[in-house]
Amino acid sequence: MQKIKSLMARQGMKSPQESMSDLSPVENLRIPSKEELRELREQPIDPQAEQEMIESIAEVYYSCDSFDMVKHELEKLPPELDLQELEDHRDTLKKQQAAVSKKVADLILEKQPAYVKELERVTALQTNLQLAAVICTNARRQLGVSKEGFTEASLGLLANQRKRQLLTGLLKSLRTIKTLQRTDVRLSEMLEEEDYPGAIQLCLECQKAASTFKHYSCISELNSKLQDTLEQIEEQLDVALSKTCKHFDVSHYTKVQLAYTLLGKTQTAMDQLHMHFTQAIHNTVFQVVLGYVELCAGNADTKFQKMQYKDLCTHITPDSYIPCLTDLCKALWEVMLSYHSTMQWHEELDNKEGPATQDGGASAGADESVVDRSYVKKKLEHGLTRIWQDVQLKVKAYILGTDMSNFKYDDFIVVLDVISRLMQVGEEFCGSRSEVLQESIKRQSVNYFRNYHRARLEELRMFLENETWELCPVKSNFSIAQLHEFKFMGQCRSPSLSPSRQAGTGAAGGDLSLFQQFLLEGNPFEMHIENKEEETEDVLASNGYESDELEKNVFQDYDSDSDVPEELKQDYVDEQTGDAPLKSVSRETMRSHKKSDYSLNKGTAPILTNTTLNVIRLLGKYMQMMNILKPIAFDVIHCVSQLFDYYLYAVYTFFGRNDMPAPSPSLLSQSGRETVGARVVGPACLYESSGLGLISSRLRTTLNRIQENLIDMESSGESAGVHGQVEDRKEKVPTPHLSQLVVLTKSGTLYGLAQRVVATESLVFLAEQFDSLQAHLDSMMPAVKKPFLQQFYSQTVSTASELRKPIYWIVAAKAIDYEQMLLMMSGVKWDIREIMSQHNVYVDILLKEFEQFNAQLGDVSSQVRIPLAVSNVLWEHCIRLANRTLVEGYANVKKCSNEGRALMQLDFQQFLMKLERLTDLRPVPDKEFVETYIKAYYLTENDMEQFIKNHREYSMKQLANLVNVCLGSHINKKARQKLLSAIDDIDRPKR
Repeated sequence: MQKIKSLMARQGMKSPQESMSDLSPVENLRIPSKEELRELREQPIDPQAEQEMIESIAEVYYSCDSFDMVKHELEKLPPELDLQELEDHRDTLKKQQAAVSKKVADLILEKQPAYVKELERVTALQTNLQLAAVICTNARRQLGVSKEGFTEASLGLLANQRKRQLLTGLLKSLRTIKTLQRTDVRLSEMLEEEDYPGAIQLCLECQKAASTFKHYSCISELNSKLQDTLEQIEEQLDVALSKTCKHFDVSHYTKVQLAYTLLGKTQTAMDQLHMHFTQAIHNTVFQVVLGYVELCAGNADTKFQKMQYKDLCTHITPDSYIPCLTDLCKALWEVMLSYHSTMQWHEELDNKEGPATQDGGASAGADESVVDRSYVKKKLEHGLTRIWQDVQLKVKAYILGTDMSNFKYDDFIVVLDVISRLMQVGEEFCGSRSEVLQESIKRQSVNYFRNYHRARLEELRMFLENETWELCPVKSNFSIAQLHEFKFMGQCRSPSLSPSRQAGTGAAGGDLSLFQQFLLEGNPFEMHIENKEEETEDVLASNGYESDELEKNVFQDYDSDSDVPEELKQDYVDEQTGDAPLKSVSRETMRSHKKSDYSLNKGTAPILTNTTLNVIRLLGKYMQMMNILKPIAFDVIHCVSQLFDYYLYAVYTFFGRNDMPAPSPSLLSQSGRETVGARVVGPACLYESSGLGLISSRLRTTLNRIQENLIDMESSGESAGVHGQVEDRKEKVPTPHLSQLVVLTKSGTLYGLAQRVVATESLVFLAEQFDSLQAHLDSMMPAVKKPFLQQFYSQTVSTASELRKPIYWIVAAKAIDYEQMLLMMSGVKWDIREIMSQHNVYVDILLKEFEQFNAQLGDVSSQVRIPLAVSNVLWEHCIRLANRTLVEGYANVKKCSNEGRALMQLDFQQFLMKLERLTDLRPVPDKEFVETYIKAYYLTENDMEQFIKNHREYSMKQLANLVNVCLGSHINKKARQKLLSAIDDIDRPKR
């Protein structure tokens, strides 16, 4: 096809027939004649065979236009020619030529209509060009005629008109220049009025106008003056921006932001604003601290002004520490409030302009505004953390600049409270956990609390050693929540708020944040000490009854205290019952209650001492500190546990050890043993030898732990030698000693029962208060430290009530003369031959002892209320000791008949019958212990052996007596020896 096109281009526009006649001789050899073409068309040719013939042509024929096919065919001839082969090869070439010729002819015939159509378009284009040339010639001729028709007068008129127009424009420009020269006065006025947007707008318009007339020489000077004025405006604008850091004013800030928007420096303004906030924080804290330092120094020495802020903080005196800290936080609050208000202003602006930007389309100005707002938003959000970090660092330097270890507790709580409120501000400000503040206040708190707790332990020891264990009269509705130290628990607030401040903010603030509450006026640090003195406690009862008219009259008639002023009779509570008497109670009933009622209901006033109240107050103070500063919660709870440990150990040391002379050594069992820290003698062995120890293993472990970890045995003189390091002894307290005013050896007072009740039940009451606070303490403990708290409650607090046994046992062991009963029982003849109808005298003597004991309990109850649990423990101890004394007396019998056994049962039944009238304790303790022993006298040899194996609660002596006395005459020596050996085998593991 390329060859055909090139031939057509050389030959010009000819018909196909003409073009074919102009081919070169060589090319004529390739193209068939008309007759041949006709023959070819007339011959039926298979298209597929034709295509195969064309494809069989060698590639070299298509290589280029200058290819010489004749030369190529001649070069292919072999050296020896064969005519037949040449003819066959020639026929093949002819067939290929015929196929190609036919294909070319078909293509020419197929494209001929398009060729003719395109030739017609070229002819039409040529005609149009000729017409255009004629039109241009005519136009030139007419322009020449028009040119010749103008005159010189007409051209002169036009020139004058143009000159007039130029002069009019010049006059307008001169008037504008005159106005520009006078704008500096107006700009100064606008700056004095703080109309920054108007001044900038006017200055920019002047600059725009000046640029229009810059070709005048006078304008260059004016333009320079306007630029200086604009720079002056920016400087004043920066000063105005810095003022918003301390006192945010909406209208003022709106003007400043609009001015920066006109300047196109919104992002620059935000960068400058953050620099001003940083500088404001530094200047504010420095001036506050400097003012207090100079005030305390009392002279006009200027050396403090040259100090660094950190060094300046070290010159704050303890007296001015809290006022300075409060003013410091107030000033920083103003800065943070301004930043918060700034963010609110921009948020409101975004809410207003956001929809407007969307409706206004995607113009270039709108896009730029969106970019500026996005930058401002991100800058402000990032600045929150930066501002708060600067605040923390400044306050941290102030906190660590003074040693607070010697501060008063209330002062230190004020410091913690202020810092806690500041941390709450930080949390609302930027969601920060205030790690810097927490770490710094934790360091001070740990240092302070270590010294404070040591002093409180020494104070507690002093209280305990001077405590006379008399009842502290409190109201029947007394609760620890009524104490100042626990007021913080009654407020529905976050742990970081103090009770005094909660009272001022809770009612009015609701669920509002601090920034919402104090947005317009006030300061969260202003209300710190105002209401602290207004709260009063009302927990102590005046003397006897709570306010009721009849009750006052009854009290006046009974106790003859008509001379007591009326105001002192308003809160009387019965010291015995702790309840306000009913209106229908008679005077006789009141007297009887005064004398003998020691078994009381649950609605009574708690039994506690001044020392107990002091420990409870300390607990409240510790919890308040822990509530404000949770990072030291574990340290505080550990110290709280030491307070309880020391109180428990003191009560046990004072009243739980049996260091008084024993009633008699004759009641010692064969395996007499000792309890922890107490010499067990007399009837106690009746417990110990039978497995009913006075001190449980848990209580024993607790006392040993307290003694090892908390008690300084060297200082108390109870141990010799050097056992611990000085550092360890610093954490310990000497053993307390009971006041000499407390007498525990008089039988008339039941060996100090009133003091023992007050001491023990005050400990139980203290344990109950700890139990009620467990959930609160647990909520403040770190998760990894909670096992310590659980162990403290399960192994220490819960053992408080277990001290009743060893403490009240001493009273029970000495109140009844068990030795006299043994002596009387030893004089009874048990080998009688007839059944007696009258019990022995020792039973009556024993019952008289119990009646006297009951009367003494009534006397004690007139001094101090004896709870039902205490009276039950006392009666249980006395009855158990009496029953075991009976068994011990029966075990001392040398000879006994069946009638003697019946007499034993009669004596015991008489004892039980009369005893049940004295006490409501049911069932009677160790009743089966005595009955089983008496019945064992009737056992046979085989039953006795089984009895010995099953009843190990009896001592070896008691079991041996059964064998010797009961079966002595009925069994031989070998059988007796066998039973005695069985008894010895049972007793051997106990040794």
